[in-house]
Amino acid sequence: ATGVTAAASAIAATGGRLLSSARSNVAKARESLQLPAPAEPAAAVPAGVQSRAAGVTPWLTPNTDFYRIDTALSVPEINAQDWELRIHGLVDREIRLSFQDLLDAKLIESHVTLTCVSNPVGGNLAGNAKWLGMPIRDALAMAGPKEGADMVLSTSIDGFSASTPLEVLQDDRDAMLAIGMNGTALPLEHGYPVRMVVPGLYGFVSATKWVVDLEVTRFADNKAYWTQRGWSERGPIKTMARVEVPKSFAKVPAGRVAIGGTAWAQTRGITKVEVQIDNGPWIEATLAGEASLISWRQWSLDWEATPGPHYIKARATDGLGEVQTDKRADPVPDGASGWQSLMVTAE
Repeated sequence: ATGVTAAASAIAATGGRLLSSARSNVAKARESLQLPAPAEPAAAVPAGVQSRAAGVTPWLTPNTDFYRIDTALSVPEINAQDWELRIHGLVDREIRLSFQDLLDAKLIESHVTLTCVSNPVGGNLAGNAKWLGMPIRDALAMAGPKEGADMVLSTSIDGFSASTPLEVLQDDRDAMLAIGMNGTALPLEHGYPVRMVVPGLYGFVSATKWVVDLEVTRFADNKAYWTQRGWSERGPIKTMARVEVPKSFAKVPAGRVAIGGTAWAQTRGITKVEVQIDNGPWIEATLAGEASLISWRQWSLDWEATPGPHYIKARATDGLGEVQTDKRADPVPDGASGWQSLMVTAE
């Protein structure tokens, strides 16, 4: 028994060293990767995109601060040289793309805000980054989707799958097979070497990390990971305004107080944010600059606070003129909704 235990320990130790070495090699390969210049660089970010209210989250989210939601029990370690994407199903021809194929493609670069469907009203499961990648529409065009197809089932190397409307991946919203994030190769935990980025849809139906398979199919024929568990199959992002300063239950000095936050309605844009104090009239906030319709927009409002407790609410209006609904809904099945409300005390 002692001999068997010793042998098993030796095997485990050897396996651990090999795994550690493999992870180290992948990390080193990622760090040394030189990203190609995009054929279509991101539009210049206009001045004034950051909220004037001190304490509002940075307009561009650093990679280390970007939220992470996935089903991977451990971060997959994929050698980019071995990575391959299979595109098949209801297509004229099955194709396979290598990582080098992506490096050689006409890449696009775009600032895109991603949002998780499990984000509660006022929550922080949203982030804005500059992504670099190959347009998914170009990859699909190589395969030639057949008439009648209406969905692409994307699958991660760890088995996660997402159902994305085919039309969304073929339009001009810059859905991409991303290889870069904020000027560097994708971090391992954010999908290195390749992930999907699709503006306007919650991540559970679009943002497949470590993606290795795209099956062109129909919603009637296939269901994705979360759809099988009771979530919706399409997941368009809802209009949302978030109050970031002051914090809920904060104590603030009486007098002028800066209120500020972030709002998003990807693909529609934000045209107005309004704030309500103590059930009074809605007051229009000052919008920060707008970089694009697929990235979030920040806002601020100066408020003269009188001593005592106060309640603050916020709502946004999107580019279609639709006002954020006050109807409260839980994240399941297609994203939370309602107006964020918080209490502060002025002293």
